[in-house]
Amino acid sequence: MSAVPKNPPSASRSTADWQAADAAHYLHPFTDFQALARKGSRIITRADNIYLWDSDGHKILDAMSGLWCVNVGYGQQALIDAATAQLAQLPFYNSFFQTTTPPAIELAELLAEVAPPQFEHVFFCNSGSEGNDTVVRMVRRYWDLLGQPERSVIVSRHNAYHGSTMAGASLGGMSGMHAQGGLPIPGIVHIEQPYWFEHGKGMSRDDFGLVAAGWLEAKIQELGADKVAAFIGEPVQGAGGVIVPPATYWPEIQRICDKYGILLVSDEVITGFGRTGRWFGCETFGFKPDLMTFAKGVTSGYIPLGGVMVGERIAKVLIGQGGEFNHGYTYSGHPVACAVALANIRLIQRERLVERVRDDTGPYLAECYAALAEHPLVGEAQTCGLMGALLLLKGKASGEAFPAAAEVGMVCRGHCFAEGVIMRAVGDRMIIAPPLVITRAQIDEMVALIRRCLDKTLADVRRRGLL
Repeated sequence: MSAVPKNPPSASRSTADWQAADAAHYLHPFTDFQALARKGSRIITRADNIYLWDSDGHKILDAMSGLWCVNVGYGQQALIDAATAQLAQLPFYNSFFQTTTPPAIELAELLAEVAPPQFEHVFFCNSGSEGNDTVVRMVRRYWDLLGQPERSVIVSRHNAYHGSTMAGASLGGMSGMHAQGGLPIPGIVHIEQPYWFEHGKGMSRDDFGLVAAGWLEAKIQELGADKVAAFIGEPVQGAGGVIVPPATYWPEIQRICDKYGILLVSDEVITGFGRTGRWFGCETFGFKPDLMTFAKGVTSGYIPLGGVMVGERIAKVLIGQGGEFNHGYTYSGHPVACAVALANIRLIQRERLVERVRDDTGPYLAECYAALAEHPLVGEAQTCGLMGALLLLKGKASGEAFPAAAEVGMVCRGHCFAEGVIMRAVGDRMIIAPPLVITRAQIDEMVALIRRCLDKTLADVRRRGLL
């Protein structure tokens, strides 16, 4: 007689069963484990296009593309078929021992085709966090090979997000992450973010962009240019709240990096592969980085893959100077991940999704968000391509914020889930990044749900005497 399985089949498990097993065994990322165990996880069981369904059958519009990543939407058969075929032919081999696989080579070729022209080489990893760890290693290796090992300091920004590994979290400027684990590691420093609403009152946005970029020059001069290796930034700060910088910011950052010979790194983990209406965010904002980190949208999240696009300035030294670069991962260039990425990028090209975001759905979302800016709770509405943020304020005219303890953003997020739309709360900034396949009709559906949640949040804050 066969043993009775400990766990029942998936189809027969109730939501309560799933939640109990989850609480008993699964430690979630960025989570208060006790609080989640008391509340119970939301169990997502299936997805299609831009929609999710939970274990109780509720339909939810995914306005966050999973975690900024499902660019081509759920259920794309071309990606599923690519994974299946590669699993059958060659499920794994590594890139160590002077060996590679056809999908890794073909993906490297295709990435060089869609990336800005200074990029002809790529280093593969598994995530954006690992990509930014690779950036730290690669930047310092570059300066070592040039005989300037003292150039090791990397400048980043407060409220930036560059991953959660030791180096990635150190590069990021999230105070909550730095409060745990002895972060940041040595050799990483931060300047203020280009957030006009917080730091630029009394200035035009363009003037503020030049001031905010000037903080980098001041930091370089404070440290000494001979000590600074690189500056890293997200074209648009994603997890920080969809902070869209003034148009003057990135060109001035470029000028400063060029002036001092500093390497410029664009973290494209969120903004890559069409999110801003160009293949990469640096193209939208008009700067030319030496390195680009990517992940998420490269496979639309169907399977983990990340990497670093390496500009010719750096590749020429890494290759031409010789010697081993002592860095890499077991799954660098994983053949199944690369096969899915190839199918994903070809789908984006075939469906002209980048052009659709640039010419159609991105401008339409901006138009819809301009209308949402008239809501009594909304103090600022920003979009960039298919990214958007609504800042909820106590004083619409004065710019007065709600008390942090009121957690108005979390109140709004709760209404969003209840009404069937996923938005993310970063403080009192409500942010979205829907799949690139979203249509105008679906944008209308999403915005109607958002407006309903804003109305319910407004009623709540009034009931609580916050307005």
